Amino acid sequence: MKKRIARYVKHITVTILFLALSAIAFGLYHGASLHYGDHPSRMNLDKEGPYVFYENDSTLSVKYLRGNKKDGFYTATKSYALNEAIPGSCYFPLEDTTFDFTIDATLETPQTVYNDGNPILAISDIESGYKTFRDFLMQHQVIDTDLNWTFGKGHLVLVGDFVDRGFSTTQVLWFVYKLEQEAKNHGGLVHFIIGNHELKNMQAKFGAASQKYLGVSAILGKQQHDLYSQESFLGKWLASKNAIEKINGHIFVHGGIHPEVAELGLSLEEINTISRNHYYTAYFPKPQKTTAQLITSTRKGISWYRGYFREDLSQVQIDSQLEIFNAKSVVVGHTLQSKVKSFFNGKIIGIDVKHPKDYNKSWPNSQSEGLLIENDVMFRLLHDGTKTAL
Repeated sequence: MKKRIARYVKHITVTILFLALSAIAFGLYHGASLHYGDHPSRMNLDKEGPYVFYENDSTLSVKYLRGNKKDGFYTATKSYALNEAIPGSCYFPLEDTTFDFTIDATLETPQTVYNDGNPILAISDIESGYKTFRDFLMQHQVIDTDLNWTFGKGHLVLVGDFVDRGFSTTQVLWFVYKLEQEAKNHGGLVHFIIGNHELKNMQAKFGAASQKYLGVSAILGKQQHDLYSQESFLGKWLASKNAIEKINGHIFVHGGIHPEVAELGLSLEEINTISRNHYYTAYFPKPQKTTAQLITSTRKGISWYRGYFREDLSQVQIDSQLEIFNAKSVVVGHTLQSKVKSFFNGKIIGIDVKHPKDYNKSWPNSQSEGLLIENDVMFRLLHDGTKTAL
């Protein structure tokens, strides 16, 4: 009897262990991780900002948060004329550092197509990781240790989802803004491609945003959706960006291009125009199907599509899609990869990897990666500054 019970217990134990290991393996394969070691400064709100809002057609209000939970919070506010060069400074509490920039109220919609032969460095899905993003750019000589642009006339392409799931959203967005100014002064370009999480923030879907930003909006005397509305400078700035671009023959888009979108017969410029016109409109399917619904769909839309990795597409379909847009490849984020890698004979490049977080550690350890395209040769960029042929 005892032997029978022992065998039974052993059998149950082995079964449970096998199921547990299988579950862990499944989770790791799909990007799951255990986070630990939360840094206490992650919810620091003193010096947070700037938060910039339009007071009227000629004036901007620049606000910084001050104070703490013990003594209370308040905002330091100053107004500027739209035609002024407005000084800005962004504080990063984890390191007790700041970076400075100048706010220019003039906003322009970027081009959709660029052809100049200059190198392209692309990275995606930073998810509010300012330090991770900054350090990766330093390692690959896009900026120096003083955050000055050193990439010359190169293209830095940010393939969406730079917000949410972290505590440095404001720092990331202002850092991108600063990089834009720096790059422009050196003949380079920063391309901020809108991803589905940028859309979520513009559309007031804050399920993936840190609770920190609920506190920020409360201290500002606003609702959370005001942070990226058309009455905020960052909201207008985000709304000016494209959802898809072609640079030196390579298409960059956060999700991908569904075959039905490719077959619409629209140019990339027309797709961008439709996308921008709906950035603030939450998608829900309507009985009457329209072109705009397809392009903005949360399943087939360009900022949401995952079919390159989850649908049974053929090489012929991919080649046909590239031919329609006269493109060499499509580079996407959105769908997590174990590393930067290519699919469909190098025509589809997935660059969404799990990046380290600013304010906590994780197991297994995450390491950033990106993509470099030089003279149409592609390289996988590693976190330590090295590169390897893709």
